[in-house]
Amino acid sequence: MHIVWRLVAFEFVAAFAAVTALIYLLDPLARKLGLLDHPGGRKDHAAPTPVTGGVAIAIGTILPALALVSPSLQLIGLGLAAVILVTIGVLDDLYDLPWPIRVLAQVAAALAIIYVGGVRVENIGAAFGLGHLALGWLSVPFSVVAVVGLINALNMADGIDGLCGSLALCALVMLMAASVYAGNLDLAHGMVVISGAVVAFLAFNLRTPWRKRAQVFLGNSGSAYLGLIIAWAAFRLTQNPLYPVTPVLAPFLVAPPVIDTLALIARRAMAGHSPFHADRTHVHHLMLDGGFTPTGVVLTLSALSLVLGGGAALALLADVPDPLFIAVYLALIVGWLALTRRHERAVALFKWLSRLTPARKAD
Repeated sequence: MHIVWRLVAFEFVAAFAAVTALIYLLDPLARKLGLLDHPGGRKDHAAPTPVTGGVAIAIGTILPALALVSPSLQLIGLGLAAVILVTIGVLDDLYDLPWPIRVLAQVAAALAIIYVGGVRVENIGAAFGLGHLALGWLSVPFSVVAVVGLINALNMADGIDGLCGSLALCALVMLMAASVYAGNLDLAHGMVVISGAVVAFLAFNLRTPWRKRAQVFLGNSGSAYLGLIIAWAAFRLTQNPLYPVTPVLAPFLVAPPVIDTLALIARRAMAGHSPFHADRTHVHHLMLDGGFTPTGVVLTLSALSLVLGGGAALALLADVPDPLFIAVYLALIVGWLALTRRHERAVALFKWLSRLTPARKAD
């Protein structure tokens, strides 16, 4: 047992140290190449900020994996998908690529983990109360939509310092716990490594009393890479019939960004706008307008993520029927959509909530 904990500590510290070093090393390169996010518009940071956090996380986790882990088709597929997403993400940060190109790259990455790695959603358990439901020919499109959807949900959450990384960390920690419970220790060790990398990034991205603004951003490559990793791990965890983790648990592990994104897409469709139309109606914007500080938003949504994911896991242990998971998730989406269709109503709710917490902006 002591050896296992020492190995876990080593994996975490090694990933943390590697990403920390890479953030410092990539900073001058980012400034030379123009990999910077400039202030203006809906962005409130004070100075051009490197967007190389995602590149640091990817390099800091992919290279050790290549050196320490025996190659397998699953990891090769994941590595190929990661290279596609990180490359397109960097190009997008440099040249602001049209959204169809980004989506095509995300589809290509999803197909890489499906056809090269053999990792996909093949059944959705007893979600509709009819026994384990195999997807058949729908497996590939369902898996592609799941990967692309999660990548974009995390990207849309990357709107204030620390939020996307913190929500990803919550999901990774819950996936690690579920992996241990399921007996998939290889996957659990992988989640430890990725978690160490994300914690290192957050050390430079979260606002603190001694740093008022983020020192580095994820960039589009970072949110895409983390979305890919979470989707891949969830597929691995929930699609093995020997594991006691059913597919209905997975959406609860990333509930806040996914629910917010689905409601946002519905609102934009009702208004006749593209799903990629930029506005200030994400949950973090509503919370800021309601009086929360950026750090307060991060802490509140991270806590909500852990509560929803942990509550779903406890319900799974209590043998709650799978259809009830689906019903609750749909109710959360519909409820959030109904609340946020009127901007002033949602802001009023958060103004009231901000008075109950220490996360309120100073008057």
